[in-house]
Amino acid sequence: MARASRQKEKILYIAKILLEKTDENHKITVNEIIEELSRQGINAERKSIYSDLETLSKFGLDICREKTNSTGYYIGIRDFQMPELKLLVDAIQSSKFITSKKSMELIGKLEKLCSLNDAKLLQRQVFVTNRVKTLNEKIYYNVDTLHNALSSGKQITFVYNEWILDFNDIERIKKQPRRNGELYKVSPWALSWDDENYYLIAYENDSQKLKHYRVDKMQDIMISDEEREGESSFEKFDVASYTKSVFSMFGGNETSVKLSVDNSLIGVIVDRFGKNVFVSRESDDTFSVTVKVVLSPQFFGWLFALGTKVKLIEPNNAVDEFSKYLKDVYKFYTT
Repeated sequence: MARASRQKEKILYIAKILLEKTDENHKITVNEIIEELSRQGINAERKSIYSDLETLSKFGLDICREKTNSTGYYIGIRDFQMPELKLLVDAIQSSKFITSKKSMELIGKLEKLCSLNDAKLLQRQVFVTNRVKTLNEKIYYNVDTLHNALSSGKQITFVYNEWILDFNDIERIKKQPRRNGELYKVSPWALSWDDENYYLIAYENDSQKLKHYRVDKMQDIMISDEEREGESSFEKFDVASYTKSVFSMFGGNETSVKLSVDNSLIGVIVDRFGKNVFVSRESDDTFSVTVKVVLSPQFFGWLFALGTKVKLIEPNNAVDEFSKYLKDVYKFYTT
């Protein structure tokens, strides 16, 4: 019975051997497959190996055969190709909202989607240590709870944290709840990944406005029995446009502004606001563009970084606000 049981497992082990040990640059012969099976306590004949390889191929495993001095077998097309896995690894390691520990766990799981040899290539490009990462290990559970709230259409409550300085404590930079720990109560409508962070877009019942919250700063999320509110507000809401107009997800008053831009910065405008912005020729060297932005220090900082190649033209209140911002900064460094 034990022998028969191991024979039933044989084809599964052959699939495992092929998936783990082979790729386009690493083939395996039938004799080597037999040796690998023997290490697992499974006896096999060459004829049965050929039969199993054919069965696995019919099942959908892309088993390729290459004949040189000997005939070698390897897995060709996989669910994920190496460029795709490298892209996912890059996204994980650059995402601030995924902790270092979770980043390494996720990358470890991605490595199992390729051969052991290709997995070494993924490991070489992993740079997670010392990156700016969230410290909230519960963010996975937060995201899962939020998805459940979104699918059920219910309101949620949570504690929202912020970083503070306390020079009377050994640990000077600490996290503490806002509003003295008072629960926030909102109606969740969407999740958005922006500026390397994960945000919840929700309707705040008290102010009757849509607001955003950093998911890694949320704690003790609970789904209530109350139906969510703010549907009419969210129907008019465009998440993509919102993330383009809000710089680093800092709030403020959304305003249409007109900019005069040097032609050389068209790429900067497209990267920030998208390709569908309407531009008008001003001169041989400049163009004008009207975009919606949230007036905030972050927007002014972006504008300042572009120097004399971008000029804020309209509206007057935005120009006045930016001018005051520049004067305040200048005054700060000259007094």
